[in-house]
Amino acid sequence: MGRRHMLPTGFDGNFSVGVARLHGVSRRRLRGSDLQAPFHGVRAPREADDPNEADTTAAGDPFERQRRSRVARAELYAARLHTGHFFSHHTAASIWGAPLPLEFDEKGEISDGAGLALHVSASGAIPFPRARGIVGHRTLASLTSIRMHGGLRVTSPAATWIALGTLPLIDLIATGDHFCRQWRPGFGRPDEGRLPLATVAELRATLEAGRRRGAERLRTALEYVREDSWSPRETRVRCILVFAGLPEPQLNLDVFDDRGRFLACVDMAYPEERVAIEYLGMLHDHRWAQDVERIAALRAAGWVVIEVTSPLLHRPEELVRRVTAALRR
Repeated sequence: MGRRHMLPTGFDGNFSVGVARLHGVSRRRLRGSDLQAPFHGVRAPREADDPNEADTTAAGDPFERQRRSRVARAELYAARLHTGHFFSHHTAASIWGAPLPLEFDEKGEISDGAGLALHVSASGAIPFPRARGIVGHRTLASLTSIRMHGGLRVTSPAATWIALGTLPLIDLIATGDHFCRQWRPGFGRPDEGRLPLATVAELRATLEAGRRRGAERLRTALEYVREDSWSPRETRVRCILVFAGLPEPQLNLDVFDDRGRFLACVDMAYPEERVAIEYLGMLHDHRWAQDVERIAALRAAGWVVIEVTSPLLHRPEELVRRVTAALRR
């Protein structure tokens, strides 16, 4: 093979084939082995390594791996994104960092993320987005709002949540919790004072602005969205308990002993009954010793601590039984 010509300045990242041709890049150069074509009309440097492999959190958590994959694919497609198009639905949720249920491939296995479709919307009479790997949507400009986030044109948090009305109810509540989280002061609370992505009032106003797919489910979910939930698994635990008829626990409560010393910030609590519920996630190993000591301190102070693991989360009846027994002791 002959000497490879250098690309013009500014074409060292993702770029549009159409723009490259206008700058004199030949078709042959665009087929070079150093470039990949993730989408029709897009070229990007061919990366030898998967960026998720260097990150233990992304590599170990399939939810985070799929989220990052959606964002990475959106960044690739952005090079050819029409000026009247914007990322929406599941893609927008991932860009905003919101949790989504896992997607599976045709074999029933957790998708590695490479085949996840991107959701792209157009408003008004702008041509409908059509490309392989793209799910196109059309909306009215009056029913959505657009923001820039991470360099990507994307629906606002409230508009994104409203577009997810086909999700299962608990997943819809979890995304609402993410968008409306208040970053309050307290022991163990990160990013004190950070603004929420949206408010419950904004979600409600956007929902009532016009006809929405899944409107009834969105209205139901909105009644359960809370401003102090820190993770989708915590949301699931809370919903299992509340849907079973148990009182709603307080979320991320700072607990002190009788002398006023801070003991722990617990995921969920019934303070009058001195019952705490702690979700132990898949990536708990690096904090395990701290959690053991924290839970021991709570028990020494007279609290009943129910530890919820992933297997227990898949046995909701047993989870409800344990909490009920603790509340009645």
